[in-house]
Amino acid sequence: MKQNLQAISGELKTQVKILAGLVATFWIIVILNEVLLENILVISTGCGLRRGLNALGIVPHSFIGLRGILFAPFLHGGFYHVLANTVPFVVLGWFVMLRNMKDFYFVSVMSALVGGLGTWLVGRPCSVHVGASGVIFGYFGYLLFRGYFEKSFVAIAISIAIAIGYGGMIWGVLPTRSYISWEGHLFGFIGGVIAAKLLSPSKTAQ
Repeated sequence: MKQNLQAISGELKTQVKILAGLVATFWIIVILNEVLLENILVISTGCGLRRGLNALGIVPHSFIGLRGILFAPFLHGGFYHVLANTVPFVVLGWFVMLRNMKDFYFVSVMSALVGGLGTWLVGRPCSVHVGASGVIFGYFGYLLFRGYFEKSFVAIAISIAIAIGYGGMIWGVLPTRSYISWEGHLFGFIGGVIAAKLLSPSKTAQ
């Protein structure tokens, strides 16, 4: 019993460290960018020059803009943007890593890749897309569809809980506001659904 508690405690500490480390990275980058780098750093986006690190975001249809698939999840458009992403990233990210830490890494990468590439393909030319919301929508899609693919009681219960608590997020995949990257949300969500399918036990067994 004591060993089990120690193992759970150790795993929880690891989860907290990973999530806290990623969130701290988001905040450090946005602080540096807002306070210092936007005033002194100029970077080519493939569609002209742009100030600050956000020039490294996804720029649709621009070859150099492909680098944003790697960098965009760590960049944000300001303090309000990173604040709005912090809580859902921590909550949904923790639900993803509950069963297995490897799931968290896989879902994160799949959401970033599918979300980033989809945004690059269909986004408006010369727009710049940044933020962790594509990955967050990936977590949302994964958790929502994990119950459907696994058909286990725990997975279904988590899917229902996520649908109740965060179901309103689904509207974020629609082009409702010009300043919100609905493309990143939509394709990140699709990436999460793909990850749920690939990680389902039935698929693994095959």
